[in-house]
Amino acid sequence: MISPRTFHRLALALSATVVAGACHRGATATATATATATATAPARVAVVRTADPAKRGVPLSAFPRLVPLADHVYGYEEIRQPGFTTVSLIVVGTNGVLVVDGQGSSAATKTMLDRIKTITPLPLKWYVVGSDHGDHTAGNDVLPTGITYVVHKNSLAQLKRDSAAAPATRRVIVPPVAMTSDVETIDVGTMKVEVRFLGRAHTGGDLVAYLPKQRILFMSEVYLNRVFPAMRSAYPTEWMQTVDKALAMNVTHFIPGHGFIEDPATSREELVAFRESLRAVIAEVTRLHAKGLSVDDAIKQAQWGDYASWFIADQQAPVAVRKVYDELNGKLK
Repeated sequence: MISPRTFHRLALALSATVVAGACHRGATATATATATATATAPARVAVVRTADPAKRGVPLSAFPRLVPLADHVYGYEEIRQPGFTTVSLIVVGTNGVLVVDGQGSSAATKTMLDRIKTITPLPLKWYVVGSDHGDHTAGNDVLPTGITYVVHKNSLAQLKRDSAAAPATRRVIVPPVAMTSDVETIDVGTMKVEVRFLGRAHTGGDLVAYLPKQRILFMSEVYLNRVFPAMRSAYPTEWMQTVDKALAMNVTHFIPGHGFIEDPATSREELVAFRESLRAVIAEVTRLHAKGLSVDDAIKQAQWGDYASWFIADQQAPVAVRKVYDELNGKLK
């Protein structure tokens, strides 16, 4: 088994051809024909900004894949239905591994655990519930026993409701306790990971994971890269405010819960773009609401502009209209 550091270096060397634009490579040194060497910044790789792997030019056979982010830190991209990525964060510590968000089935989560074993023999010790939705938690039944869970109280309450309503064929893993404050710091030995609740967003208990030394912020479903804002369980205006808090942090690399992992500079640009999509959706629905339209008529008349081409817009736009109507009508508590 190769060491995590060796894996990291090899993966970075290969990623220019395999995972173009997926991670930041920093500055490179180029030599002139003479003995003089000049340090130059690399040109940013031009990629299609989309959550659609086909349009991005990434074959489905490339997934699942580990994306090195820093020493001991990896993103993990896996494909879920209807064909875009679900992203997990993996942090390798001194005596164990921390994972933020799993995958959407037992098989997919087991595959993730198997991939982790290719970079370290250390066991999983910590699991953070970034999102309580099933596409991130439905495979948690294959997680090892005895691990430490970190979950917001709102997500814990939701998982309890999901467990009570689940059919006999489905097992919902409910962590034993919730975090008692909005910040919980986990020292994994190689670094500190700050688990933070920045506010309600895609769900009532969204958690992000901040690596202050590396200036990386894994945002789970608070950040959907080029995915139309999915609002089934959302708090639309608060979601915008939560993204604003993230943008104000000392972060160079923002990692989404869905969509592609970008290079650091692009990741900020895309988070700003996602924030603007939230604003635009809320503004359009507010315009239709002010005209006195029924929610069904608003769904028919909504004009989304460029956001109509974002991934799963056809599925999620009607959901967003209904949720913003609920907010405007005072139904969200």
